[in-house]
Formats: sequence, structure tokens, C-alpha cells
Amino acid sequence: MIPAMATIWVIEDDVSIREGLLRALTADGFDTSAAANVADVAELLGVPDLVLLDVNLPDGNGFDVCRTLVSRFPDVRVMMLTARAEEIDVVIGLDSGAIDYLIKPFRVAELKARIRAQLRLGSARGHHRDGDSGADVITVGDLRIDVGSRRVWLGAQELTLRTKEFDLLERLARDAGRVVRREDVMRDVWDEHWFGSTKTLDVHIAALRRRFGEEADDRSRIATIRGVGFRLESE
Repeated sequence: MIPAMATIWVIEDDVSIREGLLRALTADGFDTSAAANVADVAELLGVPDLVLLDVNLPDGNGFDVCRTLVSRFPDVRVMMLTARAEEIDVVIGLDSGAIDYLIKPFRVAELKARIRAQLRLGSARGHHRDGDSGADVITVGDLRIDVGSRRVWLGAQELTLRTKEFDLLERLARDAGRVVRREDVMRDVWDEHWFGSTKTLDVHIAALRRRFGEEADDRSRIATIRGVGFRLESE
């Protein structure tokens, strides 16, 4: 269920895009606020449920703004809106804490569908955390995942994971040693209403491997089964 009167911030310097998004979101019943640059973000009041964030802002970098937002509001869901389509930009955006990355020009109907899907996921996970006793701990070799506290340890070292990285790792760990199909991961981690390419899954797998300290040529604890999916090795 989408939170009643969910709050969405639109951080976009292009006035036509910003005003168009505000009209569309307000018409759908969302509580909206807007900023045209980094300086204006500090003036926004309240706690957002979701942020639409342009990467190229006149007085700063959207990636840095994203890091600040997810640090300040741990449960916020940031969706990047940008004309920068290079893979490295997508990687940086997701690594900075974004949960989605849309390339301009985008279709407003698709954007609104993604927003609804993300808000449903955020609400469901919030209720799950509220009722979680913290007793659900998954151990796979030297990897330990505390689902209740959303903390992960590799040996004695605690890893810092982004929201989607944790969700992805938890999904694979629940079937450790077995292949999880790509479509099942997308359905369980990104929602069955996901639109567009599943390339974001590969980006997050690569990010997890970096969190594990793996180099490109290393044998990974997350095996890729080409054309099928991924397997978290149990040994």
C-alpha cells in the first residue's frame, strides 16, 4: 500500500520539467515540494518519502546530494533523473544510494508507475521492520546477514550496503547454493511492476562484489549463470 499523502521532493533546475512534474504529482494526490538547486534543498521542510533528483544541478552534483539525502533520511527512496546515459554514471548514481535511474527524456506515465511501485515497496518494508523481532539471521559460510537490523558481516568485518544491495544479497542468501533466476530477483527485489532494462541488476551485482573486496579477475562468491541468473555460493 502507498503511504497516504506520500511526500515527494522534486530537485530539478529545468523549470519546465520541474513544474510539469509538480503538476502531475499533485494531481495524483502527492504532497510535493521542489528545489531548483543544491542551496534550495536545505530549505525544504519535512521528511520526504521519495525524491526525484536531477544529476546536473547549477551549483553542485546530484550524486553528492543523493549521498547527503540517504545519510540524513535512511528510508528515503531517491530516483535519479538525468540525460547522462553512460554506464559509469548509472553505477555512480546507484552507488550513491539511488534506487532507480531514469534517462531523459522519460514518459511521465512510466515515471509515475515506478514511483508507485517504489512507495509500495518502501511501505511494505517499513511494516516488516516494525514487526521484526531481529531473530532472522542468515549465515552463508563466513557471510552473516541480520535481516532484522539490516546489517551484514563478512568474517569479522561489517559491510556497509545500500538499500537495494542489502535486499539483493538477502534474496540470494535465502537460496544460497541454488540458482535464482533473473526474473525472480527483479520481481522480489525491484517489484513485479518494474519497467525497462534489467541492467540495474547487473550493476548491483557488481557493486556487491566490490563490497566483498573482489577484483575483476577473482572467483566471485556470487556466480553468474549466463542466460539464467545468479547463485550465492554456499561454500
